[in-house]
Amino acid sequence: MNDAAPQPIFAKDYIPHPYRIERVRLDIALDPAFTRVRASMRVRRQAAADANLPLVLDGEAQQLLSVHIDGNLLPEDAYVCTEQSLTIVDPPSDLFEIEIETGIDPSANRALEGLYLSNDMYCTQCEAEGFRRITYFIDRPDNLALFTTRITGDRESCPVLLSNGNLVASGVLDDGRHWAEWSDPYPKPSYLFALVAGDLACVRDRFLTASGREVDLRIYVEQGMQDRCDYAMDALKRAMRWDETRFGLEYDLDIYMIVAVSHFNMGAMENKGLNIFNAKYVLARPDTATDADYEGIERVIAHEYFHNWTGNRVTCRDWFQLSLKEGLTVFRDQEFSADMRAAAVQRINDVQMLRARQFAEDAGPLAHPVQPDSYIEVNNFYTATVYEKGAEIVRMIHSLLGEEKFADGLRTYLSRHDGTAATVEDFVAAMEQAGSIDLSRFRHWYHQAGTPHVTAAQAYDPERQTLVLKLSQHTPPTPGQTEKPPMQIPVRMGLVDKQSGAPVPLSLFDGAAEGVLSLEEASQTFEFSGVSRPAVASLFRGFSAPVILSEEEDGAVRALRAEVDPDPFNRWQAVQQLAMQQILDQIARIQDGATVAFDGQLIAAIGSALKDRDSDKAFIAKLLAMPGEQEVAQHLSQVDAAAVHKARYALRREIATALQGELEAIYHDNRVTQSYRPDPQQAGQRALRNGALGLLA
Repeated sequence: MNDAAPQPIFAKDYIPHPYRIERVRLDIALDPAFTRVRASMRVRRQAAADANLPLVLDGEAQQLLSVHIDGNLLPEDAYVCTEQSLTIVDPPSDLFEIEIETGIDPSANRALEGLYLSNDMYCTQCEAEGFRRITYFIDRPDNLALFTTRITGDRESCPVLLSNGNLVASGVLDDGRHWAEWSDPYPKPSYLFALVAGDLACVRDRFLTASGREVDLRIYVEQGMQDRCDYAMDALKRAMRWDETRFGLEYDLDIYMIVAVSHFNMGAMENKGLNIFNAKYVLARPDTATDADYEGIERVIAHEYFHNWTGNRVTCRDWFQLSLKEGLTVFRDQEFSADMRAAAVQRINDVQMLRARQFAEDAGPLAHPVQPDSYIEVNNFYTATVYEKGAEIVRMIHSLLGEEKFADGLRTYLSRHDGTAATVEDFVAAMEQAGSIDLSRFRHWYHQAGTPHVTAAQAYDPERQTLVLKLSQHTPPTPGQTEKPPMQIPVRMGLVDKQSGAPVPLSLFDGAAEGVLSLEEASQTFEFSGVSRPAVASLFRGFSAPVILSEEEDGAVRALRAEVDPDPFNRWQAVQQLAMQQILDQIARIQDGATVAFDGQLIAAIGSALKDRDSDKAFIAKLLAMPGEQEVAQHLSQVDAAAVHKARYALRREIATALQGELEAIYHDNRVTQSYRPDPQQAGQRALRNGALGLLA
């Protein structure tokens, strides 16, 4: 083996660092080619650490200028400096001050990690391991330190100097340069450090917290872009209010800043108090942005803000816990978007993305658990599995506990671990306590790769007036995991009368119309009594678990669910399944040289939806959207692209012909005559009108 090759890091090998940096003061004098960084740090040896251990600091791509300990310059034989670290061979015991002066070249930083210069703007990206390119440090998430940062820069090229926390002082030097000092009162890991300096315009607003504190809100943009910030600012205020109302979480600093950078190398980054965004997730105005653009801005603004508590105030012990902050925060931004817009459509969109990206990842050679056992390159951790499947795991806990107990569990978790680096196990334990529930089998979700397959079979006994539901689960083998034990799977469900379509009271849930079954064994049977007439089970409502469901049902049952299922997600899914089956049937007929021929079940279901004036317009628009050609192709062992296209086109034409009058009425009735607004009402009208037009055309 090549000794220089990167070696894997294993979760089982985690040990706390023997030292802790408690406080750091950064003095950063900006210069394009040689930025001078002086880091003054208070370092404490951990109580359990060996007194003879050296202090090893991470560091890359910088020039070491000097090292002082307790004010004394260290001779060169007192430390070892390599391309990846700085080691103090014999540090003082217990508590000491270390000052390290280095030089870095932001203009030559092509890695875009650490501090770099792009389009005459200084910017940072420190997650996951970029801070070590700014100075030598314990660059791992379990070292939380208090940061004070003084930035010095040219007043003409960098009139704006920003960093984390609150601005505590500023001034002008004799040589004409100016400086700004920022202090963050909350300890944070180095990956949340941020610095921005350049010629930026500022849009400001205010937010009054639930406790009566006034927060200064600022969005910094490139000059001339100020008129494109209104929606982002409004979205930020709505996210702040939502987090207070839903979870009782209030913002904690005096100022909250967003910087929109057209050349930022990431989508967005949640640095404490100073979020850095790619401009496409901040800037918008009606003549240049679509409804989807506005929805994306709302979602990403909220996601990064929600990290203030789930990621910043409580962070990750190590990168194997990444889903602790990302999965939880994705769930929170999904819930926010559902409350701001059509909840059913938001859920459908989330599941469509999950199935397209994460299910494919789980079924391929790169399948991995939400908590992998090892990694070689930490930046490869940022996957759909960690983010989207991680969010689904949090959603399942929410389904098992219910809203009130989940909120209690979240508050318990945050208060218990505030200001510390936590683990996934800490989060699950808090939820167990709040819900008085054993989640032992549920924990498999974090450690098993692959998408579970659930099979459902139901039998109705008219004499006993019972419906018996049998559920079975298995998870196919994935690389490195051949045997997988059963997991705890929440099945949100209801029963629908086959004749009337009315909800049937559930005996297992005290007569409620809906409940959550807990599937924990390889196979389980659930019996519902008091079912006076034949009924059909509506399973995994709201996509209550990220599984692949196989049901023994005929087209008539699927058509019934497509028309009357009270759960909008299952109703949409039934329409999709009917449409997919019709397309696949027509592909076979086309390949056999036969004429296409459709039954009326799908058209009846869509026609019923079009007549329902009380349904959300955006949801009806989703019902009109047939499965795409790529999705159809995934159901074929051999893809005949021409037949796929012809069959899908024929189905859309059949729908348009059968429902022409209804579609034309929708097109004319949903014309928006008011000035453009990116609100869900207008967006729903446009989506429905365009969906009708797409079929008619």
